Amino acid sequence: MPRAPRAVPAFDVRAFLSSAGIPCRPRSYARGTRIFAQGSPANSVFYLVQGGVKLSVLSSTGKEAVVAMLGPGDFFGEGCLAGQPVRMGTAAAVVPSAILRIQKADMVRILHEHPDFSDRFISHMLARNIRIEEDLVDQLFNSSEKRLARTLLLLARYGKEDTSPRTVPKLSQETLAEMVGTTRSRVNYFMNKFRKLGFIEYNGGLKINNSLLSVVLHQ
Repeated sequence: MPRAPRAVPAFDVRAFLSSAGIPCRPRSYARGTRIFAQGSPANSVFYLVQGGVKLSVLSSTGKEAVVAMLGPGDFFGEGCLAGQPVRMGTAAAVVPSAILRIQKADMVRILHEHPDFSDRFISHMLARNIRIEEDLVDQLFNSSEKRLARTLLLLARYGKEDTSPRTVPKLSQETLAEMVGTTRSRVNYFMNKFRKLGFIEYNGGLKINNSLLSVVLHQ
């Protein structure tokens, strides 16, 4: 009788960085604390160990646009590796977070010296690009209700290994409206609708049920 395949252990970024001689003690950030600001020097890459981070861009007229919400296991600030001298946006913690900072020179070194880590980092970048393309299509062709549902599923890390309902970082309806590209009143209306249908729950936090996917798939 053939043996069942052995599960591949998850890649431990912190353990790898430590073995490569990179300081890997995460720094704690309170909710609302900036990790870096738009226009500041771009000289390091960050790895989100725990919590949640909002990436936003401020226009010349002072209008802020939320471009991404990140969760544990995400890298950010990698633009410095492509030659960006300054940050193109602002990163801020949306919940209490633990974040590793990796100096640019150290990141470049381990990418060159460790093919396994390089492959995983490239996979992360490709996945990020695919998600950006999906976000653009979502904004162009889908209703605000579908966009909100997809945003909540992404915040809940839908599609990751664990398929159980998840609690997402606490966000204001104003922030959700910015992410979706609609008004706060529309977000409030759809959130109440999702709650009544059992797609989401409020119980010490916002829990997203997998049944919310039906909103995204419904034509």
